[in-house]
Amino acid sequence: MATLSEKVLTKAEQNSKTAQNGRAEVEKTGTDGTAGTPGTTDATEPVRPAAPSTPVLSVRDVRISDRAAGQEIVHGVTFTLTPGKAVGIVGESGSGKTLTCRATLGILPAHFEVTGGSIEIDGQDISGLSSARWTALRGATISAVFQDPASYLNPSIRVGAQIAEVLKVKKGLKRREAHRQAIELLHAVRLRDPELVYSQYTYELSGGMLQRVLIAAAIAAGPRILIADEATTALDVTVQAEILDLLADLRERTGLALVLVSHDLAVVAQLCDEVLVMRQGEVVEQGPTHEVLHNPRHEYTRLLIAEHEQYGLDKFLGADAVEPVRTDALNVVEAVEEDA
Repeated sequence: MATLSEKVLTKAEQNSKTAQNGRAEVEKTGTDGTAGTPGTTDATEPVRPAAPSTPVLSVRDVRISDRAAGQEIVHGVTFTLTPGKAVGIVGESGSGKTLTCRATLGILPAHFEVTGGSIEIDGQDISGLSSARWTALRGATISAVFQDPASYLNPSIRVGAQIAEVLKVKKGLKRREAHRQAIELLHAVRLRDPELVYSQYTYELSGGMLQRVLIAAAIAAGPRILIADEATTALDVTVQAEILDLLADLRERTGLALVLVSHDLAVVAQLCDEVLVMRQGEVVEQGPTHEVLHNPRHEYTRLLIAEHEQYGLDKFLGADAVEPVRTDALNVVEAVEEDA
């Protein structure tokens, strides 16, 4: 019986093939919008490889230090993100995942600072950005969704008014138009009866509904990059699946580039093209998601996968389920502990 990660990877591959088939159909269409002839190529128009997309986010050898403790916390993180792609960052608590994301947003805690490397958003180095420039970038070019949506929404203001405020500030809309677009956004994130939700307060909504509201606010100004930091961790499994489906849909429809922080390998396998595995501030393994999860090279990655399979649901679905080798898992644990 296939493991859970293999099932999720198979589903992700099927989605990728569907998207590739869709692109192939588009390529058969002429530039003037007329359909080309299937299976033929115009001899006068040689087929050229598509130009690589320009990265919307480039993180190069980024190092983050804690001035109060006098030590480096994150040791050289590197990745690039192009439109419509998703990068996953996995690892244990304290591994540096959230600090890396906060550095890209320019919101590191007071005593933390980027002490090495560079970060570029849409081709612009963020190291010398003024407060006014950061205000212009956040929400309009790069946005974020965090784990506890209720902490990021004002309980004394109706949720729809909070989304409308983003539209008025970032897009300069008048009150009536902001109201209309806020309701459209609530509809876009698949909330039933968006007009009713617009007029409700946070305490009247469930966790899944609040996360959708926060996503609506995060994408209101049309950002090119969305950072989802443990955005589904506190949700039950059915709501989690709906939120992941929503994020995948936003990627496909709008070309949104996504950074997904999670401790759940199945979530990363379902949504991400590339994965970084972090431990103690270091990227111990990095590469295409399929390759890293099927052929892990680092012992810590193997440990994560072994634990996922050992305690996952597949173990209990039937007698033919693949049983993890307990002795191997223990050996990996011991090796990791020795390295620490």
